[in-house]
Amino acid sequence: MLIFINRHFCIIPAGQESSPVSMASCFLLLPIIPLKSRNSFSSSSSSSSIRASKITCSSTATQSQSAKQRLLTLISDQERGLKTQEDPEKRSSIIQAIDDMAQLGEGTITTGVSLSSTWRLLWTTEKEQLFIIEKASFFGTQAGDVLQVIDVENKTLNNVITFPPDGVFFVRSKIEIASAQRVNFRFTSAVLRGKSWEFPLPPFGQGWFKSVYLDDDIRIAKDIRGDWLIVARAPYIWSE
Repeated sequence: MLIFINRHFCIIPAGQESSPVSMASCFLLLPIIPLKSRNSFSSSSSSSSIRASKITCSSTATQSQSAKQRLLTLISDQERGLKTQEDPEKRSSIIQAIDDMAQLGEGTITTGVSLSSTWRLLWTTEKEQLFIIEKASFFGTQAGDVLQVIDVENKTLNNVITFPPDGVFFVRSKIEIASAQRVNFRFTSAVLRGKSWEFPLPPFGQGWFKSVYLDDDIRIAKDIRGDWLIVARAPYIWSE
């Protein structure tokens, strides 16, 4: 038999229903927690969890902004990497800052639709790109924006070096998403183009790159040869 005594449910053995009932004679005592108390506890726990979550997110965002600002400051006077080639100490500091950003990007997906963009070079260790940037003046021109134009939906990648006002060298590639952060690519053709002429070049090679950090402003990637690339979203869309 189940009866209610002093804010408890009590189970009475069969045949003892008419006997005096004490708390000691109950086989099972079930305390009643007032509904208001339960709701208050639940609400309090929920509020605490939300506050903790907000504090964690805020702390992570602050840490990310601080690390990103440090990296951008380090590369701001490096002429896209030209100066870094002759400064091992500076290079070491930049790579350490990149590693810090990579830790913040660990476990994130960087190969989704947000990867699609016209990305403008800020800094790199890639010798071929730096050679073209540095030696462009030998051909009576200057290197303009250096770009990566990625379209995830159409599976295309164009590596572009502009030579204002009318020159451009670009390499077309097809891409394949290999993992949450890695993209495989295969070169399909290359073109050197002037104002009124175009010189096609054969495709040459394949590889992969891993975007270890990506946000609304910048992307940091490492390629198959271990070279680093830091790019920012350009304020325009490049097309052939």
